Amino acid sequence: QVQLVESGGGLVQAGGSLRLSCAASGRTSSRYALGWFRQAPDKEREFVAVIYWSSDSTLYADSVKGRFTISRDIAKNTMYLLMASLKPEDTAVYYCAASREISTSRYTYDYWGQGTQVTVSS
Repeated sequence: QVQLVESGGGLVQAGGSLRLSCAASGRTSSRYALGWFRQAPDKEREFVAVIYWSSDSTLYADSVKGRFTISRDIAKNTMYLLMASLKPEDTAVYYCAASREISTSRYTYDYWGQGTQVTVSS
């Protein structure tokens, strides 16, 4: 089992920045990929970014490329999502998740956090 706990969500004005954290515990492994997904009201949960724990390889959704940066601190077992130039359409509940492969599909992720709300006002 892997436990994931997100933090750092909140309310921010358009154009602002926010950093989300995802603390991992339990049977974590360097073979895991940790990803961020988001879900807005009445919308499907969508991929945002993913990082492979051991190699630092990353993937981003086109909608956030150039604005969001995913990173991890191995010593702290924590993943981060630095979100800049935020837009109202970035408003959603953001979830971190763990998968055994680097993937953009939510169906390949076995473990999920409880989510953290991000609201961007115009």
